[in-house]
Amino acid sequence: MDKHKIFIFLLSVFQLINCQDMKKEKIIPSYNVQLSHSDNKHSVGPVEDSIITLEGISAHLPYGHSSGSWGMSGKGFTDQGGTPIGADVIYYSDAENAFYHLKASFPKEKVQDWVQRAYAIDESKSSVPLKQFINRRDEPDFHQKYNEYQIAYKRFSDLIFGFAPKGMVVVWFGYGPTQIELGEYQAERITNEADIKKYKEKYQRIYHVDPELFEELAKEYYLPNESPEKWKQYRIRYNWYPKVTSANKGFKLFRIDTDYYNGERETMLRPWVENPAAMERSVPKEIDFYWETGKGEAFEGRAFFNWETANEAFKKSGAQQQLEFKIAPDNNSFELLLNNTPFKADSLRVYKSVLKFKDSYK
Repeated sequence: MDKHKIFIFLLSVFQLINCQDMKKEKIIPSYNVQLSHSDNKHSVGPVEDSIITLEGISAHLPYGHSSGSWGMSGKGFTDQGGTPIGADVIYYSDAENAFYHLKASFPKEKVQDWVQRAYAIDESKSSVPLKQFINRRDEPDFHQKYNEYQIAYKRFSDLIFGFAPKGMVVVWFGYGPTQIELGEYQAERITNEADIKKYKEKYQRIYHVDPELFEELAKEYYLPNESPEKWKQYRIRYNWYPKVTSANKGFKLFRIDTDYYNGERETMLRPWVENPAAMERSVPKEIDFYWETGKGEAFEGRAFFNWETANEAFKKSGAQQQLEFKIAPDNNSFELLLNNTPFKADSLRVYKSVLKFKDSYK
């Protein structure tokens, strides 16, 4: 190869590497913003809002009041763009007849890491073993590798706010069905009379509520003794992991889906679902798991938990805890054990399953 061809070859390699680096640097997230609340009686309505982004891109909350349940509004809106590193929000709390100012700064390095993550939500056609999550900067071709036939990894898709009484606000990052908590923030109640008057008039214009109706609703919805304590307690974490076992020789475990009381949601898949790592987790609200013991023997188990009962058990059980789902050999039932001690749940159920997995019995 002559010098000219070598130069052209090296230049092409350099341009390719430079192009890949530029692509890595230009991953700017886009996401849906959700406004959830602790329950329907604690609805809030934003009056002024701004999501602060690292890139300086203008981003905002959706129009309208909060909705849904803790950590999930149930609504979709126009996607916003830019790495969210904070929020500046004025909102009205119906139950308190009060205006609050949320001025929150998110942990920048954590956010920059999280917005580049993609979490495993389903099996992949790829032969590469799945991990709990990947960093899209490290695997810019992840879509072609894992998502070409079905979505195995879901990128950052939702920025969720949760509003509880007395100015308590929790923020989550959503990746499709997976959801992780960023942190809790405290909004300050607005007490300046001139500001209250200004925001009240603005609220009435935005939501098309005349002054008389506003005062009527303020009296109707007012709840004098509301507290955020229950939702603060939901944020308590314990070092634990789930373990699904069976004496049936054909047993194969494929998936565990967990909804937590603190608004988080987690999906475990093969291979790590068979031996999940112990980590700081909240108290589970519902755990669903899927297994097979032979051809035509596919099942789904569901466990529903009471927070007070489960929290008390975790509190007493020790530093690291195993929550075992011990399936009967005939697949008709299972029992729960926390560190080998019987664990009480609200309800335990088993169903025949129609789901198919890569390693299902053929």
